[in-house]
Amino acid sequence: MKSFVKTLLVALLATTGLAHAQEWPSRPISLIVSYPPGGTADLMARTVATPLGKLLGTSVVVENKPGASGQIAASYVAKANADGYTLMLDASSYSVNPSLFPKLPYDPNKDFKTLAVL
Repeated sequence: MKSFVKTLLVALLATTGLAHAQEWPSRPISLIVSYPPGGTADLMARTVATPLGKLLGTSVVVENKPGASGQIAASYVAKANADGYTLMLDASSYSVNPSLFPKLPYDPNKDFKTLAVL
């Protein structure tokens, strides 16, 4: 019995290195903008993307998904995996839309976490 316990303990210790957390970020990050290219929000996103990428050690790719008062971008981000690789930069439409549209395809309080205010 003692030898079985020792063998089990050695086996468990030998495999602990396999169960480590992955480094983040290990791939490019998408920064989704709810306005078309060339506007203030797009300029702000592109201004932030380069230093953020250098800070995190990965590429930050700006993707514009305009339309429907920001709902297209917000729906896209809400449906993305909650793994930190899809971020959204939005302006006033994000905070106003719940009052204007009672049946949004996402819940702004549950589907998003605020990272920063620019």
